[in-house]
Amino acid sequence: MPSSGSFPATRMRRVRATSWRRRLVRETVLTADDLIQPLFVVEGSGVRQDVASLPGVARLSIDNAVTFAKEAQALGIPALALFPVIDSALKNDQGSEAVNPKNLLCRAVAAIKKAVPDVGIICDVALDPYTVHGHDGLFIDDDVANDATVEVLVKQALVLAEAGCDIVAPSDMMDGRIGAIRRALEDKKFVNTMILSYAVKYASAFYGPFRDAVGSKGALGAKGKHTYQMDAANTGEALREAALDVAEGADIVMVKPGMPYLDVIAAVKAHVNVPVFAYQVSGEYAMLSLAAANGAFDRDAAFRESLLAFKRAGASAILTYAAMDIARTLTGKV
Repeated sequence: MPSSGSFPATRMRRVRATSWRRRLVRETVLTADDLIQPLFVVEGSGVRQDVASLPGVARLSIDNAVTFAKEAQALGIPALALFPVIDSALKNDQGSEAVNPKNLLCRAVAAIKKAVPDVGIICDVALDPYTVHGHDGLFIDDDVANDATVEVLVKQALVLAEAGCDIVAPSDMMDGRIGAIRRALEDKKFVNTMILSYAVKYASAFYGPFRDAVGSKGALGAKGKHTYQMDAANTGEALREAALDVAEGADIVMVKPGMPYLDVIAAVKAHVNVPVFAYQVSGEYAMLSLAAANGAFDRDAAFRESLLAFKRAGASAILTYAAMDIARTLTGKV
């Protein structure tokens, strides 16, 4: 008889022979609890605008966003990430609409929290939807000014918290903004408002459809975001960024994009003692959706496999534009 660990005493296919066996030994599980649905909001009533570069994704007015939030709750999705589509007439160099307590995003947050209080609301803290130049901060002397931007981001985080936002998510990649926002939240008694830091946000080619969706496509011109977003070649820098943000008071850290950076997700997960979220960004979503539409593979199966990869790498939750679709198949509510 061969020794244990060698064939045929060990047959790895035994545990794969039937569905029930595979379920019993499955190491990674994907549920609706793992999913966060991004949502684009626009002014108006009864508005639904399809985003051409994001198949199946639409910009919704606040009334339709409330209906959408109710559907998400019914599917068991814990949270929505809201992104505003700001009228160009309200944009300026300073992004001043971001700190208006009656801006589109604040009104959307308040309406959704009133109608669906048990769905978490996540809001980006960054100025790019509000600036004419499309940058995440104040553009001074041919670059984004770090410290001046942080002062505005603190004000933006506070108006969002006052509107009812549960999780403020600084996505700007300014140095020191997590500590500044945490101190301000504590000072104003928003002690339960969480900070989801986009701690590891790479200057990526995969953000294109998102910029199309929020109306900032083309605003950057030839000037990219490489002076504040991370270099795609770096992992050690990502670990430093994540550790610094945790030390400053981040409750959760984010890696963005997701699929091209699964190694970074795993490394960050091993390096910090807070939950790690990941973002399956617009370019990743569009890539899978368009390939499926052209017959390359089954859309649902491909998305589920890709999201399992996020979980396997160590992500506690995933922002994905496919969240509602995948939740329907996971819950059987197709």
